[in-house]
Amino acid sequence: MRLLLTEDDDRLRTLISAGLQEAGHQVETACDACTGYNLATTGSFDAFILDTMLPEGSDAGFLLARRLRDEGITTPILFLTARADVDSRLHGFDAGGDDYLTKPFDFRELRARLAALIRRSAGQPGTPLALPGGYRLDVLKRLVIGPAGPVPLTPREYELLEGFALHPARAYARSELLARIWASQPDVESRVVDVYVGNLRRKLGEQVIVTVRGHGYRLGDLP
Repeated sequence: MRLLLTEDDDRLRTLISAGLQEAGHQVETACDACTGYNLATTGSFDAFILDTMLPEGSDAGFLLARRLRDEGITTPILFLTARADVDSRLHGFDAGGDDYLTKPFDFRELRARLAALIRRSAGQPGTPLALPGGYRLDVLKRLVIGPAGPVPLTPREYELLEGFALHPARAYARSELLARIWASQPDVESRVVDVYVGNLRRKLGEQVIVTVRGHGYRLGDLP
């Protein structure tokens, strides 16, 4: 998953980001609502993690969520905040949040809630995501399972496939895939995308990813 974390506490932001990256996710971070908004509206993310109290004000996270929703951005939002009272929770859901987790928290619960949010947003609540050819993708376990059992993928192959599976109707340009998967390697050439797509097709079948002429790739047709 590619995640956007907006948190003004430097230490906590670093810890959460490191923990999510250790779990195999890509994480962009922001320390204020303005930066969070700019990243959210210009990047491609699977979920937003928002603190409620940011430098712009005690309700800045709520206001940011509402602004994103008003602009038609439907990416799942998880509020991660120390405000545990019922009114704050209701405020968060009213602002467009999809889940609400209070600090302190168990990191395993954060990962599980994010995975559940992604499954729900993909229309597959509580179940692995369907892939062409009878394969399934388990977001929480980061596994691809086929008729004969788990299919070994490299971390980059998994990340690429997960992006397609989470947004099955979306066609990605090569430049988007580079920014999503190889963001830390700006000098990587676009043909690396073709190489990894070829790897996935060899392991899972030619039907798993479809070429969109003049644009890029999308997930193959589901049964």
